[in-house]
Amino acid sequence: MHAVDGRVVIVTGSGQGVGRGMANHLAKAGATVVIADYQPEKARRTRDELQALGATALAVDVDIRDPQSIDAMVGRVVDELDRVDAVINNAQTFRPNAPMAVVDAGDVDVFYQSGVLGTLRAMQAVYPHMRDAGWGRIVNFASSMGRVGGEGFGAYNASKEAIRALTRTAAREWAKDGIVVNAIAPAAAPPRAVGSEHYEAFMRACPAGRNGDPELDIGPVALFLCSDACRFLTGQTFMVDGGTYLWS
Repeated sequence: MHAVDGRVVIVTGSGQGVGRGMANHLAKAGATVVIADYQPEKARRTRDELQALGATALAVDVDIRDPQSIDAMVGRVVDELDRVDAVINNAQTFRPNAPMAVVDAGDVDVFYQSGVLGTLRAMQAVYPHMRDAGWGRIVNFASSMGRVGGEGFGAYNASKEAIRALTRTAAREWAKDGIVVNAIAPAAAPPRAVGSEHYEAFMRACPAGRNGDPELDIGPVALFLCSDACRFLTGQTFMVDGGTYLWS
């Protein structure tokens, strides 16, 4: 039940960072991984890594801000691999932090277009294929910052909480189709964040005392959420953060 052998899993933003780590973990577990990224050279690098492991991998260009690009990406996956079993909506464009007093509509729009609408459109693009198959897994990406109202993250927080709302609604509407929809809120800061004020605050609060590893810490949770093992678990947000945020 915990296997993903033969499953076709799209991972957006998997040319680097958390997406790349999850792609590696899923490939090692037997999945056919689609590396969907707007940076072709990084997508090909991840594809080559996975193929070197003996995995089947496909690199596809996609701009998650563009509905036509998303539709084309899913269409190519179905044309070349005959199916799409799971999508992990990891990609999102970022903007610099800004306090609420000065955050502007442009910042909000960047997060909304790439995060909220990008996630929604990817979910809608794969839905007919999963519905027809009677089986599907959708994994969206939230953030602990959104749940606690992290300072300086107003525009980002709004997008991540909206994604959690989409996750819950799709989970309720699509359960009858055999599709489960969940979210991960990871603590796996990219190298550029190490040493920052927010990173240091996280490290002080984290019981595990370390940053999360994209492949070894986030990857296994993503694998579980893409498997048969989570068939009766949907609409949830998983705080994969070393125990930093504990909820009742």
